[in-house]
Amino acid sequence: MKLDDKVCYCFHISKRKIVNHLRIHRPRRASQLSECGGAGTGCGWCVPYLKRYFSEFEKTNAQNASEFTATDDEVITAEEYAQQRDKYIQDGKGIPPA
Repeated sequence: MKLDDKVCYCFHISKRKIVNHLRIHRPRRASQLSECGGAGTGCGWCVPYLKRYFSEFEKTNAQNASEFTATDDEVITAEEYAQQRDKYIQDGKGIPPA
């Protein structure tokens, strides 16, 4: 996924916004990423991705935080991500906010 691709479809939060939130606010727990526009508090699909980005951020030391960009272990396109999220919703695993 690229920086401008959506990670949280429920609240339209891009990967860039999440990365910037990590760099600027330096949350101490992955759950604090919900303070980034509500990311992860809708259907729940993006929570594993948020946890992965947080984990990658933790691995960088504070001096390198300004250079943090969050790489994806698995190469996935925005289209594949959206399709997988749609299937997740259709399977009844999450309910997007109204």
